[in-house]
Parts: sequence; C-alpha cells; structure tokens
Amino acid sequence: QVQLAESGGGLVQTGGSLRLSCVASGRSFGDYAVGWFRQAPGKERQFVAAISWNGALTNYADSAKGRFTISKDYTKNTVPLEMNALVSDDTAVYSCAAGPIFWQRSHLPDEYGYWGQGTQVTVSS
Repeated sequence: QVQLAESGGGLVQTGGSLRLSCVASGRSFGDYAVGWFRQAPGKERQFVAAISWNGALTNYADSAKGRFTISKDYTKNTVPLEMNALVSDDTAVYSCAAGPIFWQRSHLPDEYGYWGQGTQVTVSS
C-alpha cells in the first residue's frame, strides 16, 4: 500500500507559477505511474498530466501542454508538477494518484488505485 500527500498549492496571480509536489510513503514511485488531476467547484475531475512508472513517458491534457511539466524524483520519491503561465481556469483542487495503470488509459481517474487528499490552487486576476 502507498500513501500520497500533495503540497505546494496556494494563491498566485494570473501569469504566475507554482510547483506542486506529490510525495509517496510505503512504496516507491518507481513501481507506479503517477497522475495529476484537478477538480474545480461544480465540475468533474479533470486530467492534468501523467508520468509512467519509469519516467520514460508523459501525457498532458491539452490545457496543460506547454505550461505544465511533470517529472519524477526517485531520490526523494516525489512527483513534482511545475505549473507556469497560470490562468483563472487553473483554479481547482489538485490531486495526485498512483497505480499500476494501463498507459493508454493514463488520463482516466479509474485507472489509479491510490489518491492523495489534494491541495488548493487559486489563480487570481
């Protein structure tokens, strides 16, 4: 079993940047793919980005391409999500998830068996 915890959320102005981090305990991230998802009030959970178990593959939502970067730090057992050029539509609770997924389905929340509690990101204009 693995426990996930997110950090790094906060309030940022339009155009600013944030670095979220997902840390795992109980098991190495090297065993799992990891995804970032977000959910705004009144909206469905939305895929943001994913990285494969060995870090060789990444997948981004269209809204994240060119602005967000997902990576794996095996020494710290974390998965950072660098977010740049933030806009108000990026405001949401961001959650990380992990699991032995089928990579072609990495954008689907149901593929992941482990979830963190989430961290709030608020982008103000």
